[in-house]
Amino acid sequence: MREILFLEPVFKSAIWGGTKLSSIYGYDIPTDHTGECWAISAHQNGDCTIKNGEYAGQTLSWLWDNHRELFGNAKGDVFPLLIKIIDAKADLSIQVHPDDEYANVNENGSLGKTECWYILECDDDGKIVLGHNAKDKEELKQMIAEKRWQDLIKVRSIKKGDFFQINPGTVHAIKAGTVILETQQSSDITYRLYDYDRLDNGKLRELHIDKSIDVIDCPHVDVEVGGNSIGDENYRMEELIQCPFYTVKKISLSGEHDFEQNHPFLNVSVIEGSGEIDGTPIKKGSHFILPADYGTYHLKGNMDLIVSHI
Repeated sequence: MREILFLEPVFKSAIWGGTKLSSIYGYDIPTDHTGECWAISAHQNGDCTIKNGEYAGQTLSWLWDNHRELFGNAKGDVFPLLIKIIDAKADLSIQVHPDDEYANVNENGSLGKTECWYILECDDDGKIVLGHNAKDKEELKQMIAEKRWQDLIKVRSIKKGDFFQINPGTVHAIKAGTVILETQQSSDITYRLYDYDRLDNGKLRELHIDKSIDVIDCPHVDVEVGGNSIGDENYRMEELIQCPFYTVKKISLSGEHDFEQNHPFLNVSVIEGSGEIDGTPIKKGSHFILPADYGTYHLKGNMDLIVSHI
């Protein structure tokens, strides 16, 4: 049977980051402004290292390039998904991502960025930015030119366990006090629309107004999420989203159950509790990949997991 691939996360400091990746998940973070844990990533800006087994010490990108059979011989130049935990101590910039076609032409062949958010933690009055109020591109340009940000952006309330799909062209921002698990295409392309005029090392951060206007969808339309749910007294498996780039599900376990890994690969993140997979201990903050042809896996414990596959 193929080995489970456990990964060493890569951490990113940010002007808006905090310390919750340490206090909640026990990670050894580099600074008190750590904003992102790249938990499952083969992106050149944060390539995770395999922690265990035959391939210990190798990067995930190396494994993708040299042992594609572990990923069901999936097509593509790069490992297609990137799993992050994001800790927003302060508001992130209001931003938008391009699709594959626009990114390929304008960002040196990069993938675009479709992503989704599972709210792990948030303040009692937690909020995010998702969408905008412009009816068309002309009104969008006018509102941006006049800096009517409060009129333009849509702010909505959130609670722990909420889930949102953010397609390319969607104006969005994580706001202060929120921790999310993000499943996304393997892309690091972000266009900043507005950054509250705050300074980073004495300077305003770069904005990308023209590219943002190019890619923002008008008018904004929310994406419906949620799908089938199955289970018994020991577990519940709920589909959160199925889109052309990924399928994401949540498993809630209280006891034990056998599951099938019948995808090219399965990304797994433990978001609450602890337990075992096939006898190996796992806990909140564990991230791993079940490779192709892994077959049946046995989960035991009291825990919640987010799983994703192409």
